[in-house]
Amino acid sequence: MKTKNTYFIPFLILLVCGMFITSCKNRSGVSPKTGVAYNDPYNGGLQINRKVKEGPGPGLVVIEGGTFVMGGSLNEDITYAHDNLKRRVTVASFYMDETEVSNADWLEYLHWLNQNFPEDRELYYNALPDTLVWRQPLSYNEPYVDLYLRHPAYQDYPVVGITWEQANDYCIWRTDRVNEHILREKGALVGYRELAETQSSPAEPFNTDIYLNGQYRGEGIDGERMPKDNRPGAEDGARRPVRMEDGVLKQPYRLPTEAEWEYAALGLVGNTEYGNIESGKVYPWNGLGVRSPKRRTQGLMMANFKATSGDNMGVAGYLNDGGDITVSVTSYLPNDYGLYNMAGNVNEWVRDVYRQLSYEDFEDFNPFRGNVYMDKAYQDAEGTLAKDKYGRPIRVPAKAPRKQTWEELQASTADSANVTFDNDVRGYADEANNELYGVTTLINDKSRVYKGGSWNDRAYWLNPATRRFMQQDESNAMIGFRCAMTLVGSPEVNTKIKPSFPANRTRGQANKKVLGIF
Repeated sequence: MKTKNTYFIPFLILLVCGMFITSCKNRSGVSPKTGVAYNDPYNGGLQINRKVKEGPGPGLVVIEGGTFVMGGSLNEDITYAHDNLKRRVTVASFYMDETEVSNADWLEYLHWLNQNFPEDRELYYNALPDTLVWRQPLSYNEPYVDLYLRHPAYQDYPVVGITWEQANDYCIWRTDRVNEHILREKGALVGYRELAETQSSPAEPFNTDIYLNGQYRGEGIDGERMPKDNRPGAEDGARRPVRMEDGVLKQPYRLPTEAEWEYAALGLVGNTEYGNIESGKVYPWNGLGVRSPKRRTQGLMMANFKATSGDNMGVAGYLNDGGDITVSVTSYLPNDYGLYNMAGNVNEWVRDVYRQLSYEDFEDFNPFRGNVYMDKAYQDAEGTLAKDKYGRPIRVPAKAPRKQTWEELQASTADSANVTFDNDVRGYADEANNELYGVTTLINDKSRVYKGGSWNDRAYWLNPATRRFMQQDESNAMIGFRCAMTLVGSPEVNTKIKPSFPANRTRGQANKKVLGIF
């Protein structure tokens, strides 16, 4: 005769299993529109990750965006350029390097190039800074030519002699190195070079775009229930590589736009109370002067610049700014965003193409001039990205201003000569006349903006609203750069210091209701 326990125990086991399965589904989440479980390898494996905590890449600090008057800190246009007249704009939140890129940072870049492409001397040579920028006909700067880049005494000084083009190449390289390191730390990029060697093919350096397109062999992140890798040649039981949807990889490093740079340099967040800006700024610090007003540091220079003609550092025994040329990238006090040397030390490249009247043309949200729309090229109909000899995706001019229909896509692929879309809008609404370049103008589509003032500039140029330009393939001893990165998701950073509405029902509670838990 069967007892009650005979029926009760199997029922209890089934109940516990059901609760466990429901709990697993709840942790993974379900679609609020269909009730289908996310992240379930037995149900298609759609990956939706709501637990990603977005953060900056190495070396970056967060800059909460907002509205400000671009050009508003410049009260006197002593050059009569009239190229940054006041207008209100909005800058989205982003990340920015805490410091300028240093000589040590650039030597790391050069070392990597030499290690990975030892036979390609042209690549290494093109990445070298132009140390000859220190030479002046009537000045003895020859020691800097030989010592500034490589001597340990200057390792934390900003790299100079860098063109705008070299700075962009560094941003691309840095993106790939950061993402490669992230994947290796998580165990998601194990053995792809070893596999290439066993297949008698050269081991290409890691590239983020090529990886996300599934053209590397790799492992899924340890401990995550990722679907099996069903690609041809994948090992049995191997998990799929990381995707953009996983929120693991970082956004690309890049040069900041002019609006981003000026906004970050001002640091008006320190002068804001309840959405009101209490006082403006002339420099990245408060006050009208270039010396510290605080009692303990009263009279100390706030930046490294040329005080007067013939005075680059003051009198022996009490040097006014402590620097004859550049200084360490962490010298002086950071501004209210935590950024060092946003005035003085070296000018800094930004992304924008220079036009005197850009303020009349560009948008009031994320203003920028310099877009050249490019697409990644495919080498076959299977969606394999074409690569150059360095393992980077080949980019080609964009063919349309919007998503093409399937028929348009096939037609443009078959006959690219019929494509009429202008992908280069650097001169939008203000075209440059190339025939007059070098005759009556020095401005064309390769003229790039730099800002911030340098060790060899007067205090006027320390104002964040001032702007100058130089050709993107030129360099000098007064220009360096720092990188930026787009912030994804909510633009709010300082949420604890402002009132907010009560939290609504969370997605997790909605999922529980769909699953019938309550």
